[in-house]
Amino acid sequence: MSASSRRFPANSDSARPDSREQELDKLCANTIRGLAVDAIQKANSGHPGLPLGMADVAFVLWTRFLRYDPACPDWPDRDRFVLSGGHGSALLYSLLHLSGIELTLDDLRAFRQLGSRTPGHPEHWLTPMVETTTGPLGQGFANAVGMAMAERLLREHFGEDLVNHHTYVMAGDGDLMEGIAAEAASLAGHLRLGRLVLLYDQNGITIDGSTDLTFTEDVPARFAAYGWHVLSADGHDKQQVAAAITLARADTRPSIICCRTTIGFGSPGMAGSNKVHGAPLGPAEIKRTKKELGLDPEKAFAVPSKVLRRFRDNDPARARERQAWEARLEASARAGEWRLWWGAAQEQLSGVLWPAFQAGTSIATRKASGQVLAALSNAIPNLVGGAADLAGSNQTYLPGKGDVSPMDFTGRNIHFGVREHSMAGICNGMALHGAIRPYCGTFLVFHDYMRPSVRLAAMMGLPVVFVYTHDSILVGEDGPTHQPVEQLQALRLVPGLVTLRPADANEVSQAWKIAMRRHDGLTAIVLTRQKLPVLDRTGLSSAGNLSRGGYVLSDRDGARAIIIATGSEVSLALQAQEELDADGIPVRVVNLASWELFQQQGREYRSSVLLDGLPRVSVEAGTTNGWERYVGLDGASVGIDDYGHSAPGDQVARFMGLSVENVVETVKNLIQ
Repeated sequence: MSASSRRFPANSDSARPDSREQELDKLCANTIRGLAVDAIQKANSGHPGLPLGMADVAFVLWTRFLRYDPACPDWPDRDRFVLSGGHGSALLYSLLHLSGIELTLDDLRAFRQLGSRTPGHPEHWLTPMVETTTGPLGQGFANAVGMAMAERLLREHFGEDLVNHHTYVMAGDGDLMEGIAAEAASLAGHLRLGRLVLLYDQNGITIDGSTDLTFTEDVPARFAAYGWHVLSADGHDKQQVAAAITLARADTRPSIICCRTTIGFGSPGMAGSNKVHGAPLGPAEIKRTKKELGLDPEKAFAVPSKVLRRFRDNDPARARERQAWEARLEASARAGEWRLWWGAAQEQLSGVLWPAFQAGTSIATRKASGQVLAALSNAIPNLVGGAADLAGSNQTYLPGKGDVSPMDFTGRNIHFGVREHSMAGICNGMALHGAIRPYCGTFLVFHDYMRPSVRLAAMMGLPVVFVYTHDSILVGEDGPTHQPVEQLQALRLVPGLVTLRPADANEVSQAWKIAMRRHDGLTAIVLTRQKLPVLDRTGLSSAGNLSRGGYVLSDRDGARAIIIATGSEVSLALQAQEELDADGIPVRVVNLASWELFQQQGREYRSSVLLDGLPRVSVEAGTTNGWERYVGLDGASVGIDDYGHSAPGDQVARFMGLSVENVVETVKNLIQ
């Protein structure tokens, strides 16, 4: 253990409770353990090691420190508790039941069963006071950093009368091995998020065995280097844990409490072994464990009445605290603003002065997006975001809105640093907290660094906006490492994610309107580095049709084929249409900027856009894999099915077939 961490001797707290209170506290913690192992055994599936090991820490936190009201689980000023190691969900469900937060014993009996509110890993929106969906290790930790950032942003704006809570995250060695946790911890330390407390389950065990196999670093020293306040406690000594949490809450830095625990604590045959991590104890071992813990080995899902009283005796005080907060909100001159921040964005959008982009000019869609973002930020004061050290390239900086810094959270521009993965996880955490509308940006090719966080954001229906620029091989000289090819289709594969690839600057405005109206869904806006012509809509369909995902942009009487394009290739398709006109071959041009929104339209509308019987050609600067959905088995696709090259973008595009001539030739070959 590093000398940089503060440790507590066994008798450090002179105000230890009397023996009867100690026995009751012990029974409460062991009841948590009993409920958890019973739920896992009934399901014949689950992870008992973490609940058995961290029950004492969880009991102390939930009964002595955690600020919540079971009668109002979504109270905005509650403390947030995140179980980053979501495999230990039986611990959280047991706590929720004992605390009176809607979950019943029948819910615990239905652990991991179809349709239950107690799934294998915690799922946000499904279960009350489950603050985020966790499971992939490190994600919950990054979410917690985002929640702590949101709390600080709101506290700076509204004051401590309305915003005054902590974020607690419970994480283990597996979480801290993941790169996303390292990224998030580094940023949290830099920003001095003093109301963030990490309860580190330091049991020295992972699935394969002892952490000595792979993880011998000095974790306390690492977190001290990040700028964290480092504490250490015996995780089975409730008074040490309480003393550490008290010190953590008083410090202006984020705190890590290294809780030395035994995985599977109380199990005579499995405690301290990796075998207890991910398998039920079995009926015989459960009886031995309960006997060891002082529980009735013949009873399952047993909850003594005095345990319930211990957890719930403070409920009247909890209700009074929440009601006092509600009274302060009602009396506040900022109550209306508060409700606006916590509501959907439609009302705020009415005040946006949308920039006008003139036909005949040219502008990169990333730069158009920067202008739209500036306009949005003037009307939506809770729009907050940044980029992974690419704000200038992504055009994600909000001019005149200030920077978030360790000593000043009044700004709205977050410098995430070169931390794509944690940037996405942190934005998810801000959205989960509520009242903040987060966005973030990077190059499209680096979506690969963000995919686990993007997937979870889509799963939870979070209103985060991911801005992806430099969207194709037209990035040019940076070469194939920076030229995305398969990333567009990777985005389209994510259920619940709406991907928008606007064709010009005016469609960028429409894309942001769509994104900001999605209060329960994730949006990706994909933008160009290179300039694109602002389309002259005379004779073309309105940019407002983008809301339908796909639409007929330009049509010809007697069309013999359909060219379907997205983003920068829409203007190329229009040029090809003109060339084909000259050859007496009329074609229809369809802009399919969002597959997801297009699929949400009725069959009749979709059929009116993609007429049956006409051959179709897709044109997109990305992999052609997947386009058969729209061009059919007899259609053709102009795209990129290889990696790019280092050269000026227009040369690369022509070399790889993204040219008017190739599109024209492809259409002619198809109709012949």
